Amino acid sequence: MSGSNRAEDWLAQARRDLEQAEDSHQADRHEWACFAAQQAAEKAVKALHLASGQEAWGHVVARLLRELPERFEAGDELVDKGRVLDSFYIPARYPNSHSEGAPFHHYGRLQSTEAIGYAREIIGFVTDQMAR
Repeated sequence: MSGSNRAEDWLAQARRDLEQAEDSHQADRHEWACFAAQQAAEKAVKALHLASGQEAWGHVVARLLRELPERFEAGDELVDKGRVLDSFYIPARYPNSHSEGAPFHHYGRLQSTEAIGYAREIIGFVTDQMAR
């Protein structure tokens, strides 16, 4: 099965990861909500790369957005939102990413609300582009 045929699978998993982010947010597991939101955005953008016939590697949402084919102009604001999500990729999971305290001490409702909102926007962008 070719990579482009898997684009819908990647987008479906992105949506499920967003649901996990929302569930974690409701359970006050904000570090997991932030990480799951980052994963949702990453997988969504990879889906759009696959839908356009190219493979995408790495975990940096902002870079993945910038490297989309020109016809999918993501815009600077969406790339900046990707940068915010990228800041959750490692620190939300590993204690040694912070000067002290476990990751869950560093993330709260404010961060997870923002992360979920940004991931939702990126998934919306991808969904619109793939529908064209």
